[in-house]
Amino acid sequence: MTILIDTVAWVRVESGRILCARPRGKDVFYIPGGKREGAETDLETLLREIKEELTVLLDPGSALHVGTYEAEVPDLPGGAVVRMSCYTADYRGTLAVSAEIEEMAWFSYADRPSVPPVDQLLFDDLKAAGELR
Repeated sequence: MTILIDTVAWVRVESGRILCARPRGKDVFYIPGGKREGAETDLETLLREIKEELTVLLDPGSALHVGTYEAEVPDLPGGAVVRMSCYTADYRGTLAVSAEIEEMAWFSYADRPSVPPVDQLLFDDLKAAGELR
């Protein structure tokens, strides 16, 4: 049986670059967001995770689903698949890393190899739509 890792991610693109974050103790950057807790909705997960990771408050009224992606996780045994439901949303506050995030960075399409396979699918779509340079 394949393990499904259900995640929600915040897609923030500015000037042709997408916001990515690297958790403490990891060497890989991800689209900000994380795993659902209990019976949380996508929106509840998104608001909580982004506040925890980047210390900003997303505006729930502006949240827009932009796509859901699935890809195998290469370094997990047993064929785990990550599902990433992606949303854009406006925010209030100043983007800053929290205790659980080592650093954040703005990635262009050239940085695609630095993110996991599921994030690469989003990069491909954003590039095709002319949003990622």
